[in-house]
Amino acid sequence: MRRRLNDEEWAEAIRTFEHTAFRLEQQRQYAEPAGTVERFLAGDPQPPDDVPEFRAWADDIRTLTQQGKRIERVRIHDDPPTGYQRWERWAGQQTIAAGEVIRYISRHRAYEVGLLPAAGPDDWWLMDDDRLVVMHFNTEGHLDESELVTDPDWVTRACEWWRLAVRHSAPDLTGVRLP
Repeated sequence: MRRRLNDEEWAEAIRTFEHTAFRLEQQRQYAEPAGTVERFLAGDPQPPDDVPEFRAWADDIRTLTQQGKRIERVRIHDDPPTGYQRWERWAGQQTIAAGEVIRYISRHRAYEVGLLPAAGPDDWWLMDDDRLVVMHFNTEGHLDESELVTDPDWVTRACEWWRLAVRHSAPDLTGVRLP
């Protein structure tokens, strides 16, 4: 089954998983609150806690992980990372501190191990190994739509892609320097 989600349903899905929420993140950039990436690239980064959307997300992660839930993501990044991706690694420290596990795999390596193009062009969240929320983005990084997928074949494939992504990825150990 595939069903389009409205914003409230999407927010509910991410708040109500029971055990695990795994995200495969593939886009080269996302539409972030105006100015945050630009400030980072100019050498004057805005602390993520100063951005209400980021602070709220970190608070949600902290609450969910304190309940014993696991939130993980694997980011497919370019090598070397783009300016946006460098910012993302820097800003991601906030959610890591809140309890999220973030790992990275280069786009080249993702192709080598068969993760791409098999996993498709879209980002997704795998919730509790029994449902998938697929997110479709436009070229500017705006989320166009999300859909809930419960078809067992799709979910099983997503579980396999997730294991493959984790097996071939690593935490970001390089640190991120300001430009």
